[in-house]
Amino acid sequence: MKRNYLRFMIPLFAGLMVTWTISCSGRSGKTSAVNEKDNNKTAEEPAARLIKMIAPEENSEFKLGDPIEVMLEHGNRNQVSDSIVISFDGKIVSVLRSEPWEYRISPVMTTSTGRKSLKATAFRDGKARTTITRFMIILSDQPPKRYSYRVINTYPHDREAFTQGLFYDNRVFYESTGQETRSTLREVEPETGKVLRQLNLSTDLFGEGITLYKDRIYQVTYTSKVGFVYDKSTFNQINRIYYQTQGWGLTTMNDQIVMSDGTNVLYLFEPEMFTVVSRLEVYDNEKKVDQLNELEYINGEIWANIWMTNLIARIDPASGKVLGYLDLKGILNDPDTNTEVNVLNGIAWDKEGKRIFVTGKNWPRLFEIRIIE
Repeated sequence: MKRNYLRFMIPLFAGLMVTWTISCSGRSGKTSAVNEKDNNKTAEEPAARLIKMIAPEENSEFKLGDPIEVMLEHGNRNQVSDSIVISFDGKIVSVLRSEPWEYRISPVMTTSTGRKSLKATAFRDGKARTTITRFMIILSDQPPKRYSYRVINTYPHDREAFTQGLFYDNRVFYESTGQETRSTLREVEPETGKVLRQLNLSTDLFGEGITLYKDRIYQVTYTSKVGFVYDKSTFNQINRIYYQTQGWGLTTMNDQIVMSDGTNVLYLFEPEMFTVVSRLEVYDNEKKVDQLNELEYINGEIWANIWMTNLIARIDPASGKVLGYLDLKGILNDPDTNTEVNVLNGIAWDKEGKRIFVTGKNWPRLFEIRIIE
């Protein structure tokens, strides 16, 4: 009996000893998993420091056409990269394979204003080990010109029209007005201000910018992320359009529709499916220019009301830089209109007659102006 008992206990004891020994050594069970994780973490730490970006610094500012000097170095001389891939603004621009780990981004890459990304990815043994991303700002390469105006003609305008969008076509104005329960699409006779036709929007919608593309009128709304396409001759709704931001201003530029959303970003849409094909970030030589509102495309430039100001920004659609500011301070000299609340908003262009029209929210008048440099 004793012999059998010992035979049973010794393996059991040995099993306990083995279990205890393995547990203390950290090669088995939960303890082993934790230690393996720690070991992996230790192994990865040098890779996490494989490279450092010396230049440029985060949020560095450059001008259009400036080269950008990229300088990298290894964080650990015992862990050297096989190669480093450099990407700028989402595009691979170079692959570095030896020291010095430096690259000069060509001026041909910095041709549009905006916040751009710079990414460096270090590879070792065929695997991406470290990625560093920095952002920089590309500003305009020139101060914007300053323009004033001369009033050529004055036209009556409905004081109840909270103007959000405006364009001129075939001797009449088309106007979009805002405010919930009061939003409309209108056709207006210039000489009298008479509303020739009017379509009332649903009472829960806040009407915003409008534009003409071929024989269709596009209209967006403020926060509902829905807009409408109408037949110009009947105002019958043809389609609905959808977008992911707020809707502010609209204009047509060649075969694209441009929309503002109150930021410094302009979105370029393909009209048929109303999908975004590109975007433009607007900057002058010092800062981003946001609060972009009502839009008009005039002689190759995008003109934008800057909300809550007397300024219209003249924007280069190729680069996003502000070419100039038109200051319309004092154009409405009317004691019954508080222009700090009922602000300048509304630009229309008579392409055939080469005439520029402007107005504002609830203004009693609409103006034809001539630009003075």
